[in-house]
Amino acid sequence: MTDIPRRAASRTAKLAALPLGFAGRTALGLGKRAVGIATDVISADIQQRTAEQLFSVLGQLKGGAMKFGQALSVFEAALPDEMAGPYRQALTKLQEAAPPMPVANVHKALAQQLGPDWRDNFAEFDDSPAAAASIGQVHRAVWKLPPARRNARPKTLAVAVKVQYPGAGDALISDLKQLSRLAGMFKIIQPGIDVKPLLAELRERVTEELDYEMEAETQRAFAAAFQNDPEIFVPRVVASAPQVLVTEWVDGDPLARVIADGTPEQRDEAGRLMAVLHFSAPQRAGLLHADPHPGNFRILPDGRLGVIDFGAVARLPGGHPEPIGRLVRLALDGEAQAVVDGLRDENFIKRDEEIDAEAVLEFLLPMIEPIAVERFRFSRSWLRSEATRLASPRSPAYQLSRKLNLPPSYLLIHRVTLGSIGVLCQLEAEAPYREILQKWLPGFAPVS
Repeated sequence: MTDIPRRAASRTAKLAALPLGFAGRTALGLGKRAVGIATDVISADIQQRTAEQLFSVLGQLKGGAMKFGQALSVFEAALPDEMAGPYRQALTKLQEAAPPMPVANVHKALAQQLGPDWRDNFAEFDDSPAAAASIGQVHRAVWKLPPARRNARPKTLAVAVKVQYPGAGDALISDLKQLSRLAGMFKIIQPGIDVKPLLAELRERVTEELDYEMEAETQRAFAAAFQNDPEIFVPRVVASAPQVLVTEWVDGDPLARVIADGTPEQRDEAGRLMAVLHFSAPQRAGLLHADPHPGNFRILPDGRLGVIDFGAVARLPGGHPEPIGRLVRLALDGEAQAVVDGLRDENFIKRDEEIDAEAVLEFLLPMIEPIAVERFRFSRSWLRSEATRLASPRSPAYQLSRKLNLPPSYLLIHRVTLGSIGVLCQLEAEAPYREILQKWLPGFAPVS
């Protein structure tokens, strides 16, 4: 058996073993219940053991398993404190680390993608990866720039070289198929997270994320929209091929470090910049950055937010859909029936579904609390309370949510917004979020 099939078999075996461990822990819980141990003790025990095994395995894998772990990791702020502690570090590790591929494979990929004389493009190339992601790893290098004029001294530029793992596409598809079997495990860990739509959405984006030339086009559009911006920095694209992408290197503190060790002022500013990026990019670039995990962001020495991955985006040529801002504004103004009518128009409520307008307003108001006031501090406790309110079968909010629909055209916007909120809660950032929406979200600003 060659190395690649052997690694694929090992990956599949690790993922396939997870449901067996889950079944064993469930049986253990039933046995404990039979001898009279309290149900809440059993549930906490099963949750913690399930989480520890799950994230341990995800942390060893690339492809869809790691990508799914990265997407899930932004929600760790919603986990109860007694559960989050043991594996919060493992979750964060998923955002920036993975086992590196052999140097010979890196060189082979570069020769295939950039040509046999690929080294001639570089003044320096570090064979040790600076970072690893779900479908590729990043190397630091120095690119030779063509001289501006004849006889001028050649210039160089520090660059990040992203090289796709061999077989990444097949691994991604295989992992996502395997992970679709694990929805029950994630329900045990955090009942408020609906895993199946997340997996379905990830599957739809496999082709885009595997094409680095498409990512290069997207990054160029972002870079043009934010050129010379005082708050957001997008590195320029230097060269691209289907499986190799060379971009300007970005120095700065990883957002994960700001989350872990930043001062309150640093965390507040990082949260404000994240919100500015989220709401301004659709208006300025016609694109929404759709992968808001901390590994994709840096705080530059001059205070700007650096964005370093554009593989996943939502294409919004008209900006954020206007109904979002308009319906949020109507909800803040207490216009219950107008909110219901608008939700029905957008197919969030089916035409034949009878629903109490005031109940819908009560359902929505806690969610939009961050923009009901001039300044709001996101927090883990706020996110946990919302997750509990929406996930408990005995909650009125849970019962009402069963009558609501999520139109496919809003699925990615919804998922990215939730992911961004998860990061803001990890930062515990306070900022004038309402002011940011008034500037950038169509339909939200009051009509004067």
